[in-house]
Amino acid sequence: MQFVHMADTHLGYRQYGLSERENDFLNVFNHAIDEVVNERPDFIIHSGDFFEYSRPPTKALLTAQNGISRLKNEKIPIYAIAGNHDVVMKKNAIPPQILYKDFGLKIISPKNPFFIEKDVFIGGAPYSSKYTSKHLVERLQTIEKASGEYKKTILVLHQGIDRYMPYEYEIKIGEVPQSFNYCAFGHIHERIVDDFGEGKLAYPGSTEIWRSNEVEGYKKNGKGFYLVDIGGDLPEIEKIDIKLPREFLKETIQYTQLQEEIARINAIIMKLKEKPVLNIIVTGGNFSRSEVYEIINQAFSNECLSVRSKYVPDILDENLNIANMERDALNIKRMIKEHLKDFNDEKVSDLATGLLKEMSEGEFDKAEDMTKNFYEGLNDN
Repeated sequence: MQFVHMADTHLGYRQYGLSERENDFLNVFNHAIDEVVNERPDFIIHSGDFFEYSRPPTKALLTAQNGISRLKNEKIPIYAIAGNHDVVMKKNAIPPQILYKDFGLKIISPKNPFFIEKDVFIGGAPYSSKYTSKHLVERLQTIEKASGEYKKTILVLHQGIDRYMPYEYEIKIGEVPQSFNYCAFGHIHERIVDDFGEGKLAYPGSTEIWRSNEVEGYKKNGKGFYLVDIGGDLPEIEKIDIKLPREFLKETIQYTQLQEEIARINAIIMKLKEKPVLNIIVTGGNFSRSEVYEIINQAFSNECLSVRSKYVPDILDENLNIANMERDALNIKRMIKEHLKDFNDEKVSDLATGLLKEMSEGEFDKAEDMTKNFYEGLNDN
């Protein structure tokens, strides 16, 4: 028996405020549905963050509807849980996936914590923040108990685990039940497969590049979903790759070789079918950031969909090395907590840390959504 494990499609995400990037996410989802139909699995599991927002734009809703309707016509059942992007973090929040109940989508939720598909137990829970992880662990114990009479069992969660996200996890690896044949996780955008308990624990990763730091992982492991065979003693997992519609180029160049490097990068861009997203770091030498910014944008703005640049001139203390910079970066969360200790609320320091991370990377839309979710959660309490 085979099933598809997919996650983090983030439909509706208009990356960098660009409609082209919104369309890229939608087109990749359509391509993924094509590949699923070609593979003819017994069913599909989507491990959360189907959408980017709890109130998705119309194009995202229509794209999801068309894909799920096609699966229904092909008689391929689909099961899903809500990720942190699918719902506002407050009680009784309803994910937009509920709109497709009549189209065959089955939502794993606290009210319906498990389903049986061809004698396979499929159970799980929607995303829980680390502040409610105690309740999640209690749910997992109940789900594990309910799965006991079945030979093939799948656990579906959208959570960060301390083993893979040591600074931003919601639950610890020791809190995940080990009796399931396959633990179908979402939330981490890199592909991960590990031996775990009596089976496998896997993250299929996001289907598109949601953040620029995913580029290296994409080049190494691809993007797409997993095709999982649970007919044997251990699940057999096959990567199904989806070719992304445009390239993400990440380049670090020396200021002293600025013109030569611009010519080299332009030669790469000219070979591409679609305008790429260019992330460029200029380092070395004492230079004016504004002047270099103008040179770079004049060179690439017409050839690239987006140009994102950072600058590291030689005005830093020569005794300050990269290792020290990285170590200090890891202490930022501790420093913020220290300054905000009078609030006596870890949620506030976590919000500040998250906002610092998103805004330092130019992800202002994510910072705005994070703030809205935080205050909506306060109002709910």
